[in-house]
Amino acid sequence: MKNDIEICRETPLSPIDDVARRAGLHPEDLTPQGTLKAKVKPSVLNRLANQPEGKLVLVTAITPTPLGEGKTVTTIGLAQGLAKRHKKVMACIRQPSMGPVFGVKGGAAGGGYSQVAPMEKLNLHLTGDIHAVTAAHNLAAAALDARLYHESRHGYDGFTEKTSLRALRIDVQRIVWKRVMDHNDRALRMVTVGKNEPGKTINGIEREDGFDISAASELMAILALSRDLADMRQRIGRIVLAYDIDGQPITADDLQVAGAMAVTLCEAIEPTLMQTLEGVPTLIHAGPFANIAHGNSSILADRIALKLTEFTVTEGGFGSDMGFEKACNIKAQQAGRGPDCAVVVATLRGLKANSGLYDLRPGQALPDAIFAPDENALTAGFANLQWHINNAAKYGVPVVVAINRFPQDTDSELEQLKAMVANTSFSTHVEVAVSEAFGKGGDGAAELADAVIRACAHPAQFRPLYHLGQPLEEKLMAVAEVGYGASGIELSPLAQNQLAAFKAQGHDNLAVCMAKTPLSISHDPSLKGAPSHFVLPVRELKLCAGAGFVYALCGNVMTMPGLPEKPAYMALDIDENGHIIGLS
Repeated sequence: MKNDIEICRETPLSPIDDVARRAGLHPEDLTPQGTLKAKVKPSVLNRLANQPEGKLVLVTAITPTPLGEGKTVTTIGLAQGLAKRHKKVMACIRQPSMGPVFGVKGGAAGGGYSQVAPMEKLNLHLTGDIHAVTAAHNLAAAALDARLYHESRHGYDGFTEKTSLRALRIDVQRIVWKRVMDHNDRALRMVTVGKNEPGKTINGIEREDGFDISAASELMAILALSRDLADMRQRIGRIVLAYDIDGQPITADDLQVAGAMAVTLCEAIEPTLMQTLEGVPTLIHAGPFANIAHGNSSILADRIALKLTEFTVTEGGFGSDMGFEKACNIKAQQAGRGPDCAVVVATLRGLKANSGLYDLRPGQALPDAIFAPDENALTAGFANLQWHINNAAKYGVPVVVAINRFPQDTDSELEQLKAMVANTSFSTHVEVAVSEAFGKGGDGAAELADAVIRACAHPAQFRPLYHLGQPLEEKLMAVAEVGYGASGIELSPLAQNQLAAFKAQGHDNLAVCMAKTPLSISHDPSLKGAPSHFVLPVRELKLCAGAGFVYALCGNVMTMPGLPEKPAYMALDIDENGHIIGLS
């Protein structure tokens, strides 16, 4: 079979204005970005205000493994399958970060015959939204250090006299706004800024700082959760950048930088319209990771798609304990609506990897046995799938299990897995279907599309795990105990102090965003299958007042990833015709 980029290049694509017209968008709704992509103006919602909404289908997965589950392939394939069933449909996905593209994951456009096209445009820069997030974020960081320098140089009273601005009296030890960049670079996790030559202070005030990856920026979360431009501007103004010497928060509005940050993001608020290889309209918007952020594309893209279609297919990052949980408890509560159906992607080899019977480690060769029939491993790994089905059922939505078929899979094992799902009792309506979307596109997802249509005929009774009015500690426990199956949480002394401070500052009504490993339902990547009765450690809490959540760092999760020994960028190059090669 041809590789992804070859398939994409050989597939004729429609001009983006034709894709937009078929989707129900008008020329005045668009800002063209060449012939194959366009920005969609949020003002289109004014024209569509009286249109009914379609069904929202949220694609999630079993616990990820080094083998890959094909969640984006399934998302795009399902959208194409629904189109084959003559349903009006759009897909909504996140914009890939350059970190994973050049690091370990490669591209995030789907694959095979279920891709967003052109895949190289999607994977590399697209329309620059992530760069805009990076620029706006670092503007605030520069503004903080500049204000710190000038107030220190003049003294608080002298600064006010010279500028007519109120002195913010920034506590140099309590600046909480790091810098960001859109690459994996572990060397920047801890840095010293403001270093000067001996006897000079011209470079600013020396202090310890660090970098996060741009996908972890609160601005990325704000972009994904804003309902419109005005909402985004208000959220940016609420961002807490630092604390003053009396312990009071200093916001982006206090620093008078929020307006400029919003200006930098004024085009990034517009979702980007592209198409699948079969011409299904697709909106790409925002790119928060699900392990260190909330892991979903934007509320705005969903709102536009829901008004234009019968079915909107979107996805949450990693397994259902990650992006799906955050879609239901963070995104849905801010959007005012939850999903109508959950699709849980599983693979035979992924379940075997989750059985605990194989010693799989990053960078090591995969054992041949994992691709061969293995009833014991499949049976043991089924506990993980069963957990994820039950997890989705907690939110009151029907569930479809999508078994993503790989060439090595045998009919007998596929039938065995289908029977295991069918013969297990669940608290919600459950369907199961095999998907061959990678090799056959929409035709290969026809069975899955039919299952989703049947599942959506069962009304969802959506309910989050917690309500925003509950205290923060109750919300943390709800996700840990009800969401993950933990026996409790353990707050470090630092996290306890931060929790008390956030409550005292009036932030008890915010959601919680758990930052943990995606490689286990627990915080410990070595605990496979369906672990329970573990204690979830929370080492640190971070306030994201603009995004509307408190971000809990659990275990050893890093907000700036590092590059592996053999990064994906080593395979990337460009040929004499200007074609990118090595991207998948």
